[in-house]
Amino acid sequence: MTLSVLSVASELYPLIKTGGLADVAGALPRALAAEGVSVRSLLPGYPAVLRQVPGAEAVLDLGWMFGGPARLLAAEAAGLALFVLDAPHLFAREGGPYAGPEGDWPDNPQRFAALAQVAARLGRGALEGFRPAVVHAHDWQAGLVPAYLHYGEGPRPGTLMTVHNLAFQGQCAPELLGELGLPPESYSIHGVEYYGAIGFLKAGLHLADRVTTVSPTYAAEIRTEAGGMGLAGLLRDRGTSLSGILNGIDMAVWNPASDAALEQPFSIDDMAPREASRAALRRHFRLDDDPAAPVLGIISRLSWQKGMDAVVEALPALLGHNMRLVVLGTGDRAIEAGLTRAAEAHPGRVGLHLGYDEALAHRIQAGCDALLVPSRFEPCGLTQLCALRYGALPVVARVGGLADTVIDANEMALATGVATGVQFASAERDFLEAALNRLALLWSDQAGWRSIQRNAMACDVSWARPAAQYAALYRAIASR
Repeated sequence: MTLSVLSVASELYPLIKTGGLADVAGALPRALAAEGVSVRSLLPGYPAVLRQVPGAEAVLDLGWMFGGPARLLAAEAAGLALFVLDAPHLFAREGGPYAGPEGDWPDNPQRFAALAQVAARLGRGALEGFRPAVVHAHDWQAGLVPAYLHYGEGPRPGTLMTVHNLAFQGQCAPELLGELGLPPESYSIHGVEYYGAIGFLKAGLHLADRVTTVSPTYAAEIRTEAGGMGLAGLLRDRGTSLSGILNGIDMAVWNPASDAALEQPFSIDDMAPREASRAALRRHFRLDDDPAAPVLGIISRLSWQKGMDAVVEALPALLGHNMRLVVLGTGDRAIEAGLTRAAEAHPGRVGLHLGYDEALAHRIQAGCDALLVPSRFEPCGLTQLCALRYGALPVVARVGGLADTVIDANEMALATGVATGVQFASAERDFLEAALNRLALLWSDQAGWRSIQRNAMACDVSWARPAAQYAALYRAIASR
């Protein structure tokens, strides 16, 4: 029997994307179809989204929501069944989904409360012919979904809250409680109250039937005071209601055998054409044309969390091993400035693209020899999964999903032939430099390198196993 699920997210690839949440929200529904789960995804009607669903049909008049009229649209796009919250006064503005030129949109609490309210209404059967058994809320922007369902009247669907990054929690002043449509009794430690504020993510974590995060190791880390970011006690109290399910990647989007962004297709069975991508990457970043020098890639937000300051500090050691570095990303001004200075000081050895370019991300994965992911914390990470798929050896800090997805090339792993990359202790200069030393030794044995590369490309990084785990969890929630 098909199980009906409503997925609620603030972004969804390929319609709108700022990070990994969009990739998950876009790929998981398709993978769940094989598990007998039918998913409709609800997302805000940003201009970029509405442009891609020109045939959307208005299916529900939502009335007046936070200062203006709103309606629900139904559409099909990118193989996904969609609901779109069309509320121009909340979402029709230039800038990103969460911020404009002056910083975060000041009405973000109202914008995403509206999204959550619509999800709760759909969950209770407001649209004839659609009543989900489970509502799956993603990250703080959907955190109030379990709250609206919990404090509402009548039968409700089961609820699942997935946290993709605990660092982003969504908080607003308690004076907004009534405006957001939350009852007075909700403002307590057992409701939406969080250190004297209204906590969107806290509400979802506390009130959802089940909670997941995007890797088993991260699920353990956030139960600790060091990793819990103020929520460790609550998460420990959830006990076995909290679990970790690894992310996957879309194997059709990330497929070196058919990727149109690449110079030439390649596969685990025919890796020779990968050399064309290596050469193309050197040309793109104007690196010295030396095929014997390994090129390390970074595709990341340039922030402290991602360990990019440690990369800047360890750059002399990297260059000392005759390695090259290419970077794609944007973020903290100080780190951007440090990498800009490095690119200017080392032309032909350091390449930098400030910003984001999806096609270039594919070309870096296909053309670099190793991918650096030195995060200080990482709920799951997707870039290292793409690297495995494309034969770029991940060099990762031993945290969160990075620890769960990369098998370190230690002596035992090399002896048994299972290594897929390099792990190191934490995102500090000394540890990163030690990892670069190990990487240089691995590179010096090209036959051994090819063996690790084949191991990496043979990894199953698809959504098949995670989708089966989500389907089992949905059914357990639905039968609660």
